[in-house]
Amino acid sequence: MKIIVLGSGVIGTASAYYLAQAGHEVSVLDRQPGAGLETSFANAGEVSPGYAAPWAGPGVPLKAIKWLLMRHSPLVLRPGLDPAMWRWMWQMLANCSSRRYEINKGRMLRLAEYSRDCLRELRATTGIRYDERMQGTLQLFRNQQQLDSAAPDIAILQRYQVAYQLLDGAACVAAEPALARVREKFVGGLRLPGDETGDCYKFTRRLAELAQGLGARFEYDVTIQHMVADDGQISGVQTEDQVRKADAYVLALGSYSPLLLRPLGIRLPVYPVKGYSITIPVLDAAGAPESTVMDETFKVAITRLGDRIRVGGTAELAGYDLRLRQARRDTLEHSVSELFPQGGDLSRGEFWCGLRPMTPDGTPVLGPTPYRNLYLNTGHGTLGWTMACGSGRVLADLVSGRRPEIDLDGLFMDRYGRHDGPSASPPALGKDARVG
Repeated sequence: MKIIVLGSGVIGTASAYYLAQAGHEVSVLDRQPGAGLETSFANAGEVSPGYAAPWAGPGVPLKAIKWLLMRHSPLVLRPGLDPAMWRWMWQMLANCSSRRYEINKGRMLRLAEYSRDCLRELRATTGIRYDERMQGTLQLFRNQQQLDSAAPDIAILQRYQVAYQLLDGAACVAAEPALARVREKFVGGLRLPGDETGDCYKFTRRLAELAQGLGARFEYDVTIQHMVADDGQISGVQTEDQVRKADAYVLALGSYSPLLLRPLGIRLPVYPVKGYSITIPVLDAAGAPESTVMDETFKVAITRLGDRIRVGGTAELAGYDLRLRQARRDTLEHSVSELFPQGGDLSRGEFWCGLRPMTPDGTPVLGPTPYRNLYLNTGHGTLGWTMACGSGRVLADLVSGRRPEIDLDGLFMDRYGRHDGPSASPPALGKDARVG
């Protein structure tokens, strides 16, 4: 089949790679001059299936009030007249129960663990390199209350047989030796040894090259205006100069996906949540992290990427505003300075922000839509890098009529109810279906 993929971030590029690998004729359209130049460009660098969890959970509304009052707040709310924001926040609050949290976390873990396995297979078969490390994630607790609050997450990790280690302060230092210099600042941690790290931008660019080697075409500097619908299906994509046609279409535009779906009668609850990062050169390797340290107090991830340190965090609800705000940089610098004071050169930090495409339940949206040849691969929030390979492979299986290797319950858009677009059933599985 001829397939057009909209978006060349890590999700769209992974979709293109697996579709091309399945033998399809793939074209990728993106408004940027290259792959991975928006949300995939400078994220926190974590491939963290063990840390896959929805932001909506029991106790979060009260925590949110506390966070908003903090000087270095992990949450920033800039309320406006955007009804989509308020609708999304209301739906998120509806997911802040123990039951919904367990359901949503289970869905996310299922896809994230599968995606990590797909990444490992891809790495083994292609030799792709991207400043990768396989040394786990350490969630660092500064006080006993944070340590005690980890119990519900640990119970879910046990249920899904995800490897973990609950560490005291000395064991945290053994995992991350540089923390010995600030031993008084934390009481313990939760280590997820199966997690990995790597530069998402480097990965995306290299994967785009591999996809091109399989025949995929990447067309950059293309403005996508809207999709053209006809008789229950998509008949083309209108760009600034022409209507581009294919047999099937994959929407992987992250936070911008709902804007193209709305004229089609589909209201998808994906909303942009802005995150920030700084990237600083390593000054003292012995004073820098070995992998990723997650500062639980400020919700900041500090990741080693080769000879650089990536510091990422903040959830800012401000619509599609991409302005860089100094207060957010101050929070990132505060966290890394407290935990790795000699590790990197803050004076040479590169400041960046990107829009995470968040769903109110934390789970991405994959697969079919009411339009029989339109597929979604969006809504991954902070876990696009973590879930990219698995999501791309699942998407390619669905488009190809093959049975995916994991259970897809709760990952389709139908969990959000009916839409105004034409009704259509998910595609039938072909005779070559694989049993998951």
